[in-house]
Amino acid sequence: MLRAALIGSLLLANACAGDESLSAYGASGKMWQLRSIDGAAFSASAHLTFPEPGRIAGRGPCNSFQGSQTAPYPWFETGSLAVTRAACPEREVEAAFLQALQEMTLAEVSGDVLILSNEAGREMLFTGGG
Repeated sequence: MLRAALIGSLLLANACAGDESLSAYGASGKMWQLRSIDGAAFSASAHLTFPEPGRIAGRGPCNSFQGSQTAPYPWFETGSLAVTRAACPEREVEAAFLQALQEMTLAEVSGDVLILSNEAGREMLFTGGG
């Protein structure tokens, strides 16, 4: 009986915790335009949004994508992304963007700047607009 009460209390506390993802820490409500990957300017158009708690969406040079992003801030993890498959001349650039995005594990939001990074030293710099 005590065990059931403890489990119930933990489940209730978890449900009341709210959104702890990047969305709750300044990332929602903006379109984040990719400016650079690993310090090199990204000349094609690509952006991210966080349309609702725990979700990520965006568009690369060719295709749109969406998925989950539920890791608690400052952690970042996209998991599997659903990506449309339109053909375009910037296919390789888009593949590099999506690969880098899925390798990111940390996030930092400061005003209109979003930096995604990982322990290997990779970094993606985004600027946001409302």
